[in-house]
Amino acid sequence: MIVIADSGSTKTHWCLMTANGQSSDIVTDGINPFYQTPDAMRNSVVNQLLPKMAHLMWAGTITSVFFYGAGCTPEKAPLVQQVLASVFKCPDVQVNSDMVGAARGLLQHNRGVACILGTGSNSCLYDGEKIIKNVPSLGFILGDEGGGAVLGKRLVADLFKNQLGQDLMAAFEEQYHISQADLIEHVYRQPFPNRYLANLSRFCANHLEDKRIYELVYDHFTDFVVRNLEQYYQDENNVEIEDTKSLPVGFIGGIAYYYQDILREVLDDLGFTLSTILLDPVEGLKRYHRKDVVPTQI
Repeated sequence: MIVIADSGSTKTHWCLMTANGQSSDIVTDGINPFYQTPDAMRNSVVNQLLPKMAHLMWAGTITSVFFYGAGCTPEKAPLVQQVLASVFKCPDVQVNSDMVGAARGLLQHNRGVACILGTGSNSCLYDGEKIIKNVPSLGFILGDEGGGAVLGKRLVADLFKNQLGQDLMAAFEEQYHISQADLIEHVYRQPFPNRYLANLSRFCANHLEDKRIYELVYDHFTDFVVRNLEQYYQDENNVEIEDTKSLPVGFIGGIAYYYQDILREVLDDLGFTLSTILLDPVEGLKRYHRKDVVPTQI
């Protein structure tokens, strides 16, 4: 039996898969080594995941863990690997970035561009086996265009600076009941401000019929395409590479999935070839890792 995990800053989707292809799914809070200590990550796994796994262990022992996570850079991945190895006690624990997981889940062994639009954002050019180019996401303060935290940041900045009209501000206050002081407290003094801002961005989904909100979301996705996606179709001199413009581009994540009509419009307007939009990569990762499952004894 193997464990596959896809973790963003907000949630982690765990999957236990047996040799006959059966799988069970569990959702816990997100694990991100940029925002959490090893002890905090270990407590999350032990207190949230293990109790939900206990009744599934009849299927056999865990032989491998494949963890794909936000913040799992080459510098931070070993911290997560150590935590998971100490918890699962299995010989094979592999930790990769969520970008690798998205590419494998979306494209399997095919060449293309993979993108993540969730709480944060990221993207890469994938040759079918490995990532060959990556525009850095830089996090929600410096980058993360297209992600939920930045959408929430743009929304509340425009609302509180009177750029969207008093009617939308009133609707926002009625839905969330937060003051300017509350906003400052959560963003600047409380943990996980990215999750907080991403949660506020849900206001946009409820008001897409309003032209002001629709344009805000449209511009948000345009920024992602212009500042990130277009670079995969250009050489080092920013000249378009003809044989790559038709490369398929796929998307993973809640922001891409729930705003997909606007995202499709932006991609079409800017001339990109959309392949797939998925809520998360786990179903694709099940196919990718099927070969790694071996029968085990209980």
